[in-house]
Amino acid sequence: MEKNNPIAELKRLGQSVWLDQIDRGMIRSGQLARYRDAGVSGVTANPTIFAKALETSDAYADDAATRLDRGQDPESMVWDLLIEDVQAAADVFRPVFDMERGGDGFVSIEVSPEIAGDTDRTIAAARDLQRRCARPNVMVKIPATPAGLPAIQAMIAEGANINVTLIFAVERYVKVVEAYLAGLEEFSRKGGDLGRVHSVASFFVSRVDTKVDEQLTKKMQAADQARRRELDGLLGRAAIANSKLAYEMFGQLHSGPRWDRLREAGASVQRCLWASTSTKNPRYRDTMYVEELIGPATVNTMPPSTLEAFAEHGRAALSLHREVDGARRLLDQLAMNGIDLAAITQELEDEGVAGFAKSFRESIQNLGRVRSTR
Repeated sequence: MEKNNPIAELKRLGQSVWLDQIDRGMIRSGQLARYRDAGVSGVTANPTIFAKALETSDAYADDAATRLDRGQDPESMVWDLLIEDVQAAADVFRPVFDMERGGDGFVSIEVSPEIAGDTDRTIAAARDLQRRCARPNVMVKIPATPAGLPAIQAMIAEGANINVTLIFAVERYVKVVEAYLAGLEEFSRKGGDLGRVHSVASFFVSRVDTKVDEQLTKKMQAADQARRRELDGLLGRAAIANSKLAYEMFGQLHSGPRWDRLREAGASVQRCLWASTSTKNPRYRDTMYVEELIGPATVNTMPPSTLEAFAEHGRAALSLHREVDGARRLLDQLAMNGIDLAAITQELEDEGVAGFAKSFRESIQNLGRVRSTR
């Protein structure tokens, strides 16, 4: 990635680029620092990404085997290794955090997805991760499940930096911002410094299209030619439309007397973060979930392949404000064609939590086998 590339242009337009990957090899080789120097200003990861890193990187093998030989159980070992990676990555991005006065340069670590349905355990886990990571530029990820929402509010009220993850529906997003604002108000009442609290609301974008396209394709198989053409015109458009309406809601929720009071007390907006932005369908442009979602006060977290593609041939221009009415019409069209977006987004949330929990278990099982392969 060279200077004066589309990545730098995104920053000029008000969007931060984060890397959606973490692994020890990348940190040790200096690759993560090179990404930072090329304009990347943060890191996200999730249990699936970390499970893949453990499986594919040799950087963990010796450390894991030594810990197993000492009798450490695999689950506590997974947390130790992940926390060490997050601390090291946070140190790489500390200069960004300092330069941006705490507005950027964050590295995220997720509470166990196995407790997504338990508010009290989520709060306890978030506190524990915050304490153990011991870096001001670490964000703790909490899923936007019904049980997660009060945990998000409680942690914001303690002055924690929170990445609210696994958001799919605009209706749920409204509750996420409510939890953020209520948490800020509580923290302020306790005399807390709102200027040091930062949060992002992470929408998983491409997964919406995967589900909607699947349903549209089934309908196309049973339709006549004219209706097939109509349905074909809806493919690959739901996720971006949904995200544009979320961003419109972001503007509405961060305005008015309530927000003005918080802003005057030093609060920062809870930025929308676009996650799951690699293109899953080869028929679509490989940078479409970046190019169509550019706007101020946002983050796009990209896997290395999408980041490299955008740096090479991405087009950077403000796009989130464009065609918002068209986005609304598109979602109406989908509804009229029997696509129940509320049901789809709920299904995606359930699958997301279950998938992350499965990956977390796989991480533990894979580490448990390290001794025998050494």
